[in-house]
Amino acid sequence: MKKLTNIPFLELESIPLLIKDFLTQKIPGFENHVFTIKNIENQLQRKGQSFSQEKRKVLSEVLQNQYAAYEKSEKQQFNLQNLEQSETFTITTGHQLNLFTGPVFFIYKILQTIKLAAFLNEKFQSKHFVPVFWLASEDHDFEEINHFKTEKHYYETKAKNGGAVGRIKVEDDFFVTQFEEEFKDTVFGTELIVMLKRAYKKGNTLSQATKIIVQELFADYGLLVLNGDDPRLKAEMKQVFKEELLQQDLFETSRETVDYFTEKYGKVQVNPREINLFYLSETRDRIAFENNRYVVVDRDKSFSKEEILGELEHHPERFSPNALMRPVYQETILPNLVYIGGNAEIMYWLELKNYFRALSLPFPLLIPRNSMLMLADKTVGKAKDLGVEINDFFRNFAVVTNKLLLNENEILPLLDLQETQLKEQFGHLKEKAELTDKTFGNLVEAEQTRQLKSFERMKKRLLRAEKIKQKEKVERLENLFLRVHPGNTWQERSYNFSVFYSEWGKDWLQNCYQQLNVENSELIIFNI
Repeated sequence: MKKLTNIPFLELESIPLLIKDFLTQKIPGFENHVFTIKNIENQLQRKGQSFSQEKRKVLSEVLQNQYAAYEKSEKQQFNLQNLEQSETFTITTGHQLNLFTGPVFFIYKILQTIKLAAFLNEKFQSKHFVPVFWLASEDHDFEEINHFKTEKHYYETKAKNGGAVGRIKVEDDFFVTQFEEEFKDTVFGTELIVMLKRAYKKGNTLSQATKIIVQELFADYGLLVLNGDDPRLKAEMKQVFKEELLQQDLFETSRETVDYFTEKYGKVQVNPREINLFYLSETRDRIAFENNRYVVVDRDKSFSKEEILGELEHHPERFSPNALMRPVYQETILPNLVYIGGNAEIMYWLELKNYFRALSLPFPLLIPRNSMLMLADKTVGKAKDLGVEINDFFRNFAVVTNKLLLNENEILPLLDLQETQLKEQFGHLKEKAELTDKTFGNLVEAEQTRQLKSFERMKKRLLRAEKIKQKEKVERLENLFLRVHPGNTWQERSYNFSVFYSEWGKDWLQNCYQQLNVENSELIIFNI
């Protein structure tokens, strides 16, 4: 396994303009929240002053409790011990509790978080940086997380939907039998099967299952997993939740940024609601304010103002942040400096800066996670044979294909030459015509447009003819594109990590880790 190349995000057409503008510091007010050493230094000061020793103590107690049943590595024990120290800070990422981690980028974002913490530990000897993985245990869309794909199969499990997914207990484990059949003869298949069976043992919750897998893969790196579905942590959000219920601060303070992003980029990733909280019981349902009462949407349950404030005071664990409130929860309970997330995550975090300011809560540095692509020797060889560069797979591939088909065509250069000459001739003619009469100049311009459209039609007909003539090459190019983009999406969004781990085991993890450059946002491409 070796690195073939890397492509900066700024050179990738599919990276959203908002992300590119953030990385190049073109969004006013966000210059101090991109990753630089200077910004880290500033963030250390801001977070150090705002994060209390009391909060450190609560966090430490919760993590010690959550790890009581797990065997911890030396690095994890060291990190846990250091969290109560005022010079210790966290670098965080998070994800949904996808079945067996879901798409492989789950692995990549964790590796980047671990490596950034290690990088900062080298840069700042007097501080300590701990990588943290946030379990999205309170999400309630089970259908979004109940499956994963490999090259050969689609795996799915079933459970009752509607409640916090982290609390769902494993009952259906048929997918484990199917998985065993696919991977039993691979090099590290037995290791994967044992891991899967241990994680998804009947009776385990999905939070437990995900933590078991993450622990197996990343304990030796010192990564700590945090489950926010905990009454002690929720208690720290009482005041924020209270103000959200009474004043709708998130909605009001984010309005200016949301309007700006909508005008400049067409839309925002997540639109704030007036109340950005759910009520968490056996189900997780949105809270709305209707007819002077706080209503649990789609449930026969409502509260007066006094009743809901009493519920919050005595049972804060029953209140669950939505996607936009979750960053505030995370940054309140963690001594965090940096959040590493996918492009969509970063885009909704950016909506929240004014809300953070209103709460006097330091807004973190944000880093779009790196992407990775694993290409087999055979795929690399086929690309070379067909004259396709690796970067071409991340451009408009239809344009790339058309160019390849017409590359050796004898007619196209003649058409291009004649078209160029035609433009020059009409340019001279229009210049003289406008001196004679403006309407005559317009007539010349209209005739130029008509004749140039004829060239466009001829090129389209020529391309159709070449596609028929080179049908086999077209099919090979299409199949090659699907090898790189299975299901017409990026590989990391399609395949599960087991596709690669089954052949290379933890060496694959270590190779990915070593090639990560935490100072750049880029796509890293490997030959495997």
